[in-house]
Amino acid sequence: MSNQRRAEFSLLAITLIWGSTFVIVKALLENNSPLFYTAVRFLLSTLLVYAVFFRRLVRIPASTIKKGAVLGTLLFFGFAVQTVGQTYTTASKSAFFTGMLVVLTPIIHYVAQRVFHLDRRALKIGNILGVVCAAAGLFLLTSPSGSRFNIGDGLTLVCALLFAFYIVYLDFASSEPDKLQLTFVQFLLCGVLGLASALLFEDIKINVTREFTFSLLYLTVFATIVAMWVQNRYQGDTTPTRAALIFSLEPVVAAVLAYFVRGENIGVVGIFGGAMIVSGVLLSELSDNIPGLSRPLAGIDT
Repeated sequence: MSNQRRAEFSLLAITLIWGSTFVIVKALLENNSPLFYTAVRFLLSTLLVYAVFFRRLVRIPASTIKKGAVLGTLLFFGFAVQTVGQTYTTASKSAFFTGMLVVLTPIIHYVAQRVFHLDRRALKIGNILGVVCAAAGLFLLTSPSGSRFNIGDGLTLVCALLFAFYIVYLDFASSEPDKLQLTFVQFLLCGVLGLASALLFEDIKINVTREFTFSLLYLTVFATIVAMWVQNRYQGDTTPTRAALIFSLEPVVAAVLAYFVRGENIGVVGIFGGAMIVSGVLLSELSDNIPGLSRPLAGIDT
């Protein structure tokens, strides 16, 4: 198996984990402050990583600290504006605008390559068709409707922009030799920013129950430590565009679990949208072996 295929299977695995967190977080935030919960999740991740790998974290190069700080800042503010935005808009519209990172990522990567003179990788026709198909599927799956564009929609669109920047910058930061150190710096900064924001802007509410404890442990160990280390380790072996397409499967996984766990019905249109997202990912993944789709798009490298 090639390094790219191994990387993309690894990104698919963590996408399944992130999709599974939807029903967990939805229940957990009913009785807990979102910013404070975010702070606890990332600070606990920081402590666990340090406790297990402290020898590798004694000396962290300045370049790793700098790149990890940028990633941690993008990560935290992406989470923060998404959470605040959800208080002003519907869950379906929030999911749709967050999913727009699939469209924004190749655009940002294209611009970044030219502004910062980064190494260019060909963007194939199949990748573009996959992005279009996945974006249309996201619209059908989440069915954003019910009100005009509002401040919550705008904040969630900013969230998608920040996550797209995160994916693109991680492609640049993947040159760092120790991905664990890079992940640790991200966790620490995200946790500190989360705690500061909670103290400044929230009336902190925390309800520690058995369900809260198990949920937090799952989100911390699997959805944060494992998933983000895997992303940091493997995303550099594929392109940001293909990574974003794989991540677009997250709402599909979330919708399936929401149906079985919470009884939420996405309807025929939603099922068709989910199928379009899967088709978009497969179209991009298989484009190397499909005549016509494997041709690089004229004038565009990414």
